[in-house]
Amino acid sequence: VRVRGGLDVGVLGEALSLVVERHEVLRTVFGEVDGSPVQVVLPAEPVGVELVESGGGSLGERLAWARGVVGREVGRGFDLSVGPLVRLVVARLGVDDHVVVLTMHHIVTDAWSQGVVWGELSRAYGELIAGRVPVLAELPVQYGDFAVWQREWLSGSVLAEQWGYWEQRLAGVSGVLELPGDRPRLPVASFEGGACEWRIPADVVERARALAECENATLFMVLLAAFKVVLARYCGVEDVVVGSPVANRPRRELEGLVGFFINTLVLRTDVSGDPSFRALVGRVREGALGAFAHQDLPFEYLVERLQPERDLSR
Repeated sequence: VRVRGGLDVGVLGEALSLVVERHEVLRTVFGEVDGSPVQVVLPAEPVGVELVESGGGSLGERLAWARGVVGREVGRGFDLSVGPLVRLVVARLGVDDHVVVLTMHHIVTDAWSQGVVWGELSRAYGELIAGRVPVLAELPVQYGDFAVWQREWLSGSVLAEQWGYWEQRLAGVSGVLELPGDRPRLPVASFEGGACEWRIPADVVERARALAECENATLFMVLLAAFKVVLARYCGVEDVVVGSPVANRPRRELEGLVGFFINTLVLRTDVSGDPSFRALVGRVREGALGAFAHQDLPFEYLVERLQPERDLSR
């Protein structure tokens, strides 16, 4: 995050220390006992902040330097058994211009959690700068409590019902979409991809929202249906399977909690019979609602039970 204006690095460290103290998962490390992973919550301690200074130069040169700092932070590994699994680096571009780099290992966080951490960090910093003691509401549960509860709950009849849905829903699925690439697929995925960004015009979004409302669906479902139409035509298939991340926080107590809750849902749609787009939205809607209702079963469990053919090129 780029911060313009005065920044007290020491106070920023105090603020992060309060957040880390509040969320046990941010001071949890992961070791092994008899070959099995275990989580150990460490006592709360002050979080150190590393301050690095630019070597001067033009603004463009300093921004390029800051991007290099971010790149190095992204590339630095973590020792899961020792910790900490949270790092804070401040790159100073000028007296009133900084880039704050907060790096967390994915085992203790997800995209939703990042919003929680940045929000609490910002509030705590603001209170401390103003000379007030930050007051953050007590958390109803900790991530470790949730993990224990989930393991106990997802067993017996609940596990059987969840698994039964997915076993039936994914029967005979291949999960492979052969996109017509312009060159052979590499034998092992390199992850050297790119990103393309484009804007959907506001009037198109509003029409999509209106269609969703008419079909008792969501904007996500309408856009997913459009995406599946494209995939079906490009790949020449009638059975389109895609994966989509889900926040997996169906209970209010989990909304303000930091931790790795995210799950991947398999969304399968039959596009056969040349349906109208409205009809296809209905099919996507039913499939999505079923998946949402059974989102508690971890994707890894599905892979283990279904044992689909694995391919290192994908």
